[in-house]
Amino acid sequence: MSSQVEQNERAFQKQETVFSGRKRLLGKAARQSQLRYSKSIGLGFKTPREAIEGTYVDKKCPFTSNVSIRGRILRGVVLSTKMKRTITVRRDYLHYIKKYNRYEKRHSNLSAHVSPCFVVKEGDVVTVGQCRPLKDRHLQRRQGRSPGRHLGRQEAVPSFLSRAVPLA
Repeated sequence: MSSQVEQNERAFQKQETVFSGRKRLLGKAARQSQLRYSKSIGLGFKTPREAIEGTYVDKKCPFTSNVSIRGRILRGVVLSTKMKRTITVRRDYLHYIKKYNRYEKRHSNLSAHVSPCFVVKEGDVVTVGQCRPLKDRHLQRRQGRSPGRHLGRQEAVPSFLSRAVPLA
């Protein structure tokens, strides 16, 4: 398994759900089957081809590790990709002011873990799913990507009750 997995960290990289100490049987033909764990996260999202056939190891990836997506599904625009496997997502929304009978623009930023099976650039519209706390500030997990640049307009946030967020 060590020859099939990217080893670019100081520690030995392996998936927790795959046993790599399997003994070979003498006299049998060696199979070239790759030991890799991947799963479907549900909620209408497909498992990316890179997660199934890739060689990366990420213990916080929802497709190749033991992290479940539950709670809210959010959409936003990628603000920053400067951290390793972490992006900053900006969510624009309108807040109603009762006294003036008008709305004001507001925004909130959140940090999201991005799996190595996705290629994300600044300005992309991403779908983020909530999971258990991964770190002190990482409370979200990135699910999908819509290529294109943010044009300054507010994007309609999908209903959280429908859970049918298209993965583009």
